[in-house]
Amino acid sequence: MTPPNMIILDLCGGTGAWSEPWKKAGYDVQVITLPEQDIFDYKPLSEGVCGILAAPTCTHFSMARTTAKTPRDLKTAFEVVHRCLEIIWSYQYNEKTHLKFWALENPAGLLRWFLGRPCHTFDPCDYGDPYTKKTDLWGYYNMPKYNRVSLSDQQMRDCSISNRMLPKIPDGYLIPDSMRPQAVRRAITPKGFAQAFFDANKYK
Repeated sequence: MTPPNMIILDLCGGTGAWSEPWKKAGYDVQVITLPEQDIFDYKPLSEGVCGILAAPTCTHFSMARTTAKTPRDLKTAFEVVHRCLEIIWSYQYNEKTHLKFWALENPAGLLRWFLGRPCHTFDPCDYGDPYTKKTDLWGYYNMPKYNRVSLSDQQMRDCSISNRMLPKIPDGYLIPDSMRPQAVRRAITPKGFAQAFFDANKYK
């Protein structure tokens, strides 16, 4: 069955890894991300959007941030989160543009101070990817089905010291000036979770 509304917005989507399964399935995926497009410049569409994925940068919300040399700027960081939510709300206000789903993710950290307890917290290994990285998920969506894999002792040690194998940055992706390649690779959505989320929320 062909979806009547096929646009998926991927806000702050980076490499587009989270929305990749939607793209492969024929949806019109629009990745709104720096440096090509700033979400603050995005104008909501009048129709056609059926789902929104949002992954605002975690830099200032991360528990791993060393604040002695680089203090957090939570106010500025949350402005991006708030803009993502504004875009989501702009579709939800009107029953004719009501979304089939929306989700906002961030590694488990200080974003909880602002959004409260997440709907779901997972590790990539819960969905078949061989590493851990506690990630929070808020939103209105169907829960993705687990596909857990066990990690070896070596894999657990590598995860504990951030020494896991990182995915390759896709060809053609422009790295924002504010990010290092290593940070981009660490932020890429795990394939197993992306596929599981798609399977649970695709048009049926």
